[in-house]
Amino acid sequence: EVQRHSVHTLLFRSLKRTHDMFLSSQGLLPPVDEAADKIKKGVKARDSYNLVLDKVQQNKAAKTRASENKQDGIHDGGPGNEDTSHSENAVVPYSPASGGVPGSLSGGTGVNTSSVGGAVIAIHQTSSIIPRKAPAMPKPKWHAPWKLYRVISGHLGWVRCVTVEPGNEWFATGSADRVIKVWELATGKLKVSLTGHISSVRGLAVSSRHPYLFSCGEDRQVKCWDLEYNKVIRHYHGHLSAVYSLTLHPTIDVLVTAGRDATARVWDMRTKANVHTLTGHTNTIASVISQAAEPQIITGSHDCTIRLWDLAAGKSNATLTNHKKSIRAVIFHPTLYMFASASPDNIKQWKCPEGSFIQNLSGHNAIVNCLAVNPEGVLVSGADNGTLHCWDWRTGYNFQRLQAPVQPGSMDSESGVFSMTFDQSGSRLITTEADKTIKIYKEDESASEETHPIHWRPEILKRRKY
Repeated sequence: EVQRHSVHTLLFRSLKRTHDMFLSSQGLLPPVDEAADKIKKGVKARDSYNLVLDKVQQNKAAKTRASENKQDGIHDGGPGNEDTSHSENAVVPYSPASGGVPGSLSGGTGVNTSSVGGAVIAIHQTSSIIPRKAPAMPKPKWHAPWKLYRVISGHLGWVRCVTVEPGNEWFATGSADRVIKVWELATGKLKVSLTGHISSVRGLAVSSRHPYLFSCGEDRQVKCWDLEYNKVIRHYHGHLSAVYSLTLHPTIDVLVTAGRDATARVWDMRTKANVHTLTGHTNTIASVISQAAEPQIITGSHDCTIRLWDLAAGKSNATLTNHKKSIRAVIFHPTLYMFASASPDNIKQWKCPEGSFIQNLSGHNAIVNCLAVNPEGVLVSGADNGTLHCWDWRTGYNFQRLQAPVQPGSMDSESGVFSMTFDQSGSRLITTEADKTIKIYKEDESASEETHPIHWRPEILKRRKY
């Protein structure tokens, strides 16, 4: 029979066997090649201190002059003289030819020295080293938590998109059941259903300049609806595959659509002409947004890049490659000259017009489908697993996490959030979900800073600049 031993015994035996095997060769290491070691230290020193070598040579020359003058009895190099003054941290490479040893300097008084990577770092005791103050992270502004107050049912498929009209009286939703439904914002009652798409409706936008509603879908169609007659009056033909997102320019009659053919197309709203085809992305464009200032168009794609476009030239101004995973949502801040992008790796904030990276909002560990931000600085992200995270825009503090229950009769896996938007006042959040419902959230009026305090721990929420 095989005798059974405990794991501890077996581990000890294995360690002892290894020890016995290598014990005999313990002291037989090859001799150190001093020449090679010296070259290695020199290379390390040059690699580490290459940027300050010129300064080092000047310091050495000044030091030599000072010591010579001292020996000759000439004291013309006072401590205030530029030639003889030393920087707070003078880095002096070790040279074997000088006859010294690492960690010592000849002829220097009041100097502490140490050797780092073959170099001598001289720190003068006479100079006062000012401690660097850690960058202070601002405390986030308090925001009231959000709560669910209305669930609207009516669609027969996943609800994929939502838009609120400029007058803030009604909103429209598009669904996988191929129907666009218009709802009263105040009561949640259905006003009208628009049929015409032959596949899932993926994008909606209401014009603030005309009585028009624009829609796009997986049937490659882009439609313009006249809301006075509730009929389609224009089609925009050109996309080669499903159209996933659309946006209206705020000041000129231009419509921008983007989708699975990896292009964004700029349309003249009235003539239906394809003014520009913005090419450059190598995969599906999931989100497109526009603004009056530069860059007028920004696209986020599944190729993990964000592109900033020059609308007049029809060319890309910049490509932002910071994200490591597909970007499904980009959104402008309503008052600041900034925008945010969402990806499973991070939510990132950027500054216009160059697209300078500002900060990461980490913690929403899911496939983030959509973003919404209101003028109060509340950024909300919605994910494929049905979670909503609420963030303070300025500091990136995650002040609330929500998971709304699915509609009775639905599976838990049908809890994805596909799109969201704030109403024009920023006081209502409308989300569209995979359980075929529309959920509306509002701020909890009974909440205060005492009942819902800010748990602010800056040492954990360090910003990573990449």
